[in-house]
Amino acid sequence: MTVTDPALDSVASALEMDKVESHLHPEGSFDLADHPVPTGREEIWRFTPLKRLRGLHQDAPLGPTGLEVQVDAAAGVQVEQVPADSPVRGSSGLVPTDRVSARAWHAAGQATVVRVPAEAVVPGATVVTHRGQGVDGATAGHAVIVAEKFSKSTVVLRFEGSAVLADNVEIVVEDGAELTVVSLQDWADDAVHHSTQHARVGRDASLKHVSVSFGGDVVRHDATAEYAGPGGSVEMLGLYFADAGQHIEHRLFVDHTAPHTRSNVVYKGALQGEGAHAVWIGNVLIRKVAEGIETYEENRNLVLTDGCQADSVPNLEIETGEIEGAGHASAIGRFDDNQLFYLRSRGVEEDEARRLVVHGFFHELIRKIDVPEIEAKLTETVEAELEKNVLKAF
Repeated sequence: MTVTDPALDSVASALEMDKVESHLHPEGSFDLADHPVPTGREEIWRFTPLKRLRGLHQDAPLGPTGLEVQVDAAAGVQVEQVPADSPVRGSSGLVPTDRVSARAWHAAGQATVVRVPAEAVVPGATVVTHRGQGVDGATAGHAVIVAEKFSKSTVVLRFEGSAVLADNVEIVVEDGAELTVVSLQDWADDAVHHSTQHARVGRDASLKHVSVSFGGDVVRHDATAEYAGPGGSVEMLGLYFADAGQHIEHRLFVDHTAPHTRSNVVYKGALQGEGAHAVWIGNVLIRKVAEGIETYEENRNLVLTDGCQADSVPNLEIETGEIEGAGHASAIGRFDDNQLFYLRSRGVEEDEARRLVVHGFFHELIRKIDVPEIEAKLTETVEAELEKNVLKAF
C-alpha cells in the first residue's frame, strides 16, 4: 500500500496547475537559446552595468579553472568533487532564469558537494574558500549543499582574490533540518561575480541564508528559496558596503509554495564614495496553495557621502487572502543627526561619533548572523571600510 501526504500532494498539484506570469521571476530553462543576450532594458537587468560584466552575459569563454577551492570541513561533514553530470546537480530544483546562470550551469566541469548526514548536530562551521587566480579569464563554478533530515549545521562560502566568476549554488534542506549558509563575498577591487543561489526547504525545516558583500568591481547576488513541504522557515540576512565606483546588487525571491511556511528578509547596506551604487530587489510570491503563511522583508541603506546611489525595490505578490501576515519596508537615508548630536553633546569626537553610528547600524544584523567564525571578521571589515573614505570626508 502506498501512503501519500495530502499536503505535499496539494503543493505539487498547485504548482503543476498554476503558472504565475510575472516579469519579476521569468520562466527558467537549461537551454541557453531560451536566454537571449540581455540589453539592459529587461526588468531583471535594468540596474546591472552590463558593460562591466566582462562578457559573462554574452559569450565570453567560461572555463572550469581560475579558482582555487579549499575546504575546511567540520567533523562529520562530507565533502567531495563530483562530475558535471552527477544527479546531485539540480536536486534543489534550480532552473536558470537568466543567461549567466545558464552559461555557468553548462560550463562548470564539476561541482563541490557538501553533505551533512541525517540527524548530525555539527559543532562549528564548514568553510569552503574560493580564491580567485586573476581576471584574465572567466570561470564557471557550481556547489551543492545538502543538509539531510533532522541535521543541524553551518556552511560558510568564502569568495576572495581577483576573478571573473559566474557560479550556481544549490541548497537542499531536508525535512526537519536546520541549516545556516553564509556567502561571504570579500573580493579584491577588480573582481566580477555573478552568483545564483537557490534553496529548497523541506517540511518543518529551517534555513538561515546570509549574504555579505564587500569589495569587487561588480557583484550581483541572486538568492531564491522555495518550499518542499509545509512548516518550513526561511530567514535571509544581508550586509553590504559599496565604495567609490563599486556596483553591488542583491536580488531576493522567496516563493511560498507550501502552506504554513514563514520567511523573514533583512538586508542592510552602506554606501560611500563617488559612483558607489547598491541595488536591492526583494520579491515574495504567495501562491494560492500557501495559506497560513507569514512573511516580511526589509531593506535599509545608509548613505555616508555624496555621489552615491541606492535603489531599493520591495515587492509582494499575493494570490490568496488566507495568510497570517505579509509586509515590507524600505529606506534610504543619511546619518541620523539626532544620534550624532546626542553623542557629540556627551563629549564624543565627531569622527568617533560617526563610526559609532555606522557600527550601531550594522551591529544588530551581525549578531543575528550568529556565526562566531565570521562575526569578528565582519566587524573588522566594516571598520576598514570606514577608514577608506567616510571618516576623512567630514
